[in-house]
Amino acid sequence: MFAASLIAPPASGKLDPALVTALRNAWGGDEVRWLCPDEAAEFTLPALPGNRWEVWQDLQAQGVDMVLQPAAGRRKAMLLADMDSTMIRQECIDELADEAGVGAHVAAITARAMNGELDFEGALIERVGLLKGLDEAVIARVLERRITMMPGGATLVATMKTHGAHAVLVSGGFTAFAGPVAARLGFDEMRANTLLAEGGRLTGDVARPILGRAAKVQALDEITARLGLAPAQVLAVGDGANDLGMLGRAGTGVALHAKPTVQAQCDVRINHGDLTALLYLQGYARDDFAA
Repeated sequence: MFAASLIAPPASGKLDPALVTALRNAWGGDEVRWLCPDEAAEFTLPALPGNRWEVWQDLQAQGVDMVLQPAAGRRKAMLLADMDSTMIRQECIDELADEAGVGAHVAAITARAMNGELDFEGALIERVGLLKGLDEAVIARVLERRITMMPGGATLVATMKTHGAHAVLVSGGFTAFAGPVAARLGFDEMRANTLLAEGGRLTGDVARPILGRAAKVQALDEITARLGLAPAQVLAVGDGANDLGMLGRAGTGVALHAKPTVQAQCDVRINHGDLTALLYLQGYARDDFAA
């Protein structure tokens, strides 16, 4: 049995009940369950329809996300989330680079690395090298003035934790940002890279080993083993090529507003909804959301 979830952006009113009913009827699904009026609905169906991606494309044009997945085991016991452009709106290294006067150059490298065009570790070392000499105090200023949370993130973490899940922030970015972001959003733990500094200024290097694609998979395996969970009980979310390993390893891997090459390798894609969409995917209704 499979679950079909249809999700529109919050408060957009874009999810037309007639559309949901017509699709349910066309696919021979069971009764529609509304998780939030005009925003999120689901129904079960006996098999994956052959035209799922054609329908997905049509719904994308209407500003609606659709996910088909096995109905059993959807509600997960662990959240494993990327930080940059996932739990926060920005790429922290790009913001630091802007302060250092090399913003456009670093942002171009970041975009290519996140789309899988460059080796992540090599690209990170190159970008960090361009920050050499930057006043370490700039980090706090960037955190305060430039970093904003992705909508729905705090609700996602709080709701899953209220229902017993463990929340982990795992970032190819930096502990100086991941620590405060994890604390603000209520994550249980975090892993990230460490920027090196001497005498109050960045050295232009990062501590080894570098946390990249393989390390995110390692984090998933280590933490699930410690908690007595299986990878199938994990919901992972990310947007870049360095997230693909953990997205493929987790029971549900969500490409959130992801780069094209990432979307192409993920069946679960959220392009219009915010992070609360990850709750709807698990069958939570809006009334179940934690404050």
